[in-house]
Amino acid sequence: MIVVTAPTGQIGSRTLERLVAAGARVRVIVRDASRLRASVREAVEVVEGSHGDVDVLMKAFAGAESVFWLAPPNPRAESVEDAYSGFSRPAAQALAAQGVQRVVAVSVLGRGTPMAENAGYITASLAMDDLLISSGVGYRALAMPSFMENVLRQTDLIRDQGVITSPIAGGRRMPFCAVRDIAAAAAELLLDGTWSGVEEVPLLGAEDLSFEDMAQIMSEVLERPVRFRQVSGEEFTARMTRSGASAAMARGALDMAIAKEAGMDNAVPRTVRTTTPTSFRQWCQEVLKPAVLG
Repeated sequence: MIVVTAPTGQIGSRTLERLVAAGARVRVIVRDASRLRASVREAVEVVEGSHGDVDVLMKAFAGAESVFWLAPPNPRAESVEDAYSGFSRPAAQALAAQGVQRVVAVSVLGRGTPMAENAGYITASLAMDDLLISSGVGYRALAMPSFMENVLRQTDLIRDQGVITSPIAGGRRMPFCAVRDIAAAAAELLLDGTWSGVEEVPLLGAEDLSFEDMAQIMSEVLERPVRFRQVSGEEFTARMTRSGASAAMARGALDMAIAKEAGMDNAVPRTVRTTTPTSFRQWCQEVLKPAVLG
């Protein structure tokens, strides 16, 4: 039995579809089962509730061999620690109590780098990994750079002003990964019942790109000019708080950006194994273009 958390999110839903297509026995934890596609709902066991609730987790993890773990976004959390380790503490308890053997979790790049010591979401995510590992499970941390899908948060800005923004300098080249490739890696690990121990699995996308590179590719795919504009840390955090984020979470996002600009995401060497197939150009053609022009 494989348990999938966050099954209606971008990564969880795609992971779930792959597991169902492979004929795996799957149980999902979801607040509202009606949000699952009917064909998926009929193929899985459903436990309704929050995967931050220990009682829900004890029920969902009973008899499970593997778990896909993803801490949900919580921009209103009082601290980055609350958003990651705080939310995941009941899971560590339930994993140990129910004897789950393996966990595949969405994590981050940066472990072992000096930048990760004060990197906001990054630091908190790595602490979450350590917490879950302490339950005694085999653990695979999908060590992620920034997601290509994060660009979709600026769809209106791209459409209306032809601009993308970031507090990171426009020339800093970094890896970016598509959600579809994260889901593929997660499903492959969840379907494999032979591994144990603790490892990181870096997923670096198809190439390293700067925001200036990305703006050029967007311009070519959208057939309209898109330029990059670097914003100050103050403007970045103010925009987040206006959108409803807590001051602590806005600061955590900025600290993460500062660490990425310092090279944190470039510390893992790019190899055939760490390179994933979806290029940013392909992603723009298949995902961004319909979002902007549709």
